[in-house]
Amino acid sequence: MTTRPLSSSPGGPDTDAEELFRLYGRDRDERLRERLVAMHQNLVRFLAGKFANRGEPLEDLVQVGTIGLINAVDRYDADRGTKFSTYATPTIVGEIRRYFRDKAWSLKVPRRLQELNQVANKAVDVLSVKLGRAPTVAEIAQAIGASEEETLEAMELGNAYDTVSLDSRMSTETESAPMTLAEFVGGEDETLKALERYGDLSAAIESLDEREKVIITLRFFKDLSQAEVAKRLNISQMHVSRLQHRALNNLKKLMSS
Repeated sequence: MTTRPLSSSPGGPDTDAEELFRLYGRDRDERLRERLVAMHQNLVRFLAGKFANRGEPLEDLVQVGTIGLINAVDRYDADRGTKFSTYATPTIVGEIRRYFRDKAWSLKVPRRLQELNQVANKAVDVLSVKLGRAPTVAEIAQAIGASEEETLEAMELGNAYDTVSLDSRMSTETESAPMTLAEFVGGEDETLKALERYGDLSAAIESLDEREKVIITLRFFKDLSQAEVAKRLNISQMHVSRLQHRALNNLKKLMSS
């Protein structure tokens, strides 16, 4: 496919750009696309410069902003009368903001779950005020239009946003030399090495009350999630978590006696 040369335009660069956009909209010629992207690199650099004091190299921000620029070039319609710089600016800035949002997470989390985590947190605040109590996972899931499993996963992964170093000092009012967080981390439970000495696990489970027994069976033998167990028992996921914790403590006592 051949591209007709641009005529000398009395309107200057803006008129040339408009003509290029019309040609690109018609032909989708990759050479025109590259030329339009190159023509608007100064816009990307200008917008990226507004974020340059946030700890990321300017060139990295320019590269991210260029992705937004390319998307804007592909979607722009010159016949609508909007200047390209006006149209492209929100797209470029949005791409840079998403880059910072992704970088803020201490662990790598899929963007879908990051966004769902933010929506879920807002729903928790709204529902807490509306209900006068903490909402259940099912109520949050219904409010944001997601499954309970997705909602629970997104809320749990929210802990990846700001992790704490094991070297962090955990100070208290009574300590002159604060301990590090690593010193609070438990070691290996020596009693686990002698697990074979304990009685039959199935007998210990049978000694639990009926609901605890069902939860242990579904969670650790049927491999169901807490949300799935909650749905089967028609109780909240938080209630399942409490009952599971109590059941495990009871099993530990039974098997160590």
